[in-house]
Amino acid sequence: MKRFVLLLAAIVCAAGSSIASAARPEPAVPAGLAVPDGNKVFLVGHATGVQIYSCNATATGYGWTFVAPRADLYGDNGKLIVTHFVGPTWLAKDGSSVVGRVVTRATVDSTAIPWLLLVAASTAGGDGGDRLAETTYIQRVATTGGLAPPAAECNAATAGITSEVPYGADYYFWKAISD
Repeated sequence: MKRFVLLLAAIVCAAGSSIASAARPEPAVPAGLAVPDGNKVFLVGHATGVQIYSCNATATGYGWTFVAPRADLYGDNGKLIVTHFVGPTWLAKDGSSVVGRVVTRATVDSTAIPWLLLVAASTAGGDGGDRLAETTYIQRVATTGGLAPPAAECNAATAGITSEVPYGADYYFWKAISD
């Protein structure tokens, strides 16, 4: 009986360690949006928010200019984990943050904003932790909505106004694989 208990304990420990170290699945993306080897997904957030545009005079008339995103990212459990805003910046509930820089983009759905690969331009820990402090890359995938309003809606009468266009996306946060 003692051998059985020890064997059972060994199996449970082995199963637990493989579950704890299991990586989150990577998204299927076009080749140009793949994250380089040596990184792994550590956080996924499902965003609901807006893309903000401003109607401005241009050299050829009027046009919509992207201003900033504003979104809340939720975990698989439905709880708020990160906010997203100008920069582009992501701020975790623990106060840690990452500012990204776009590396490349791909239009996967002509009715939605492009998918993106961003590199972490800067990161910081927060007063409550460092959830985003080791971020190396961010992918924005599975986008819905968020495109600029129709060009005809930006003219001399609407110059200077802003428009908030609803969007959704999944954000995958990556960090370097540590040995």
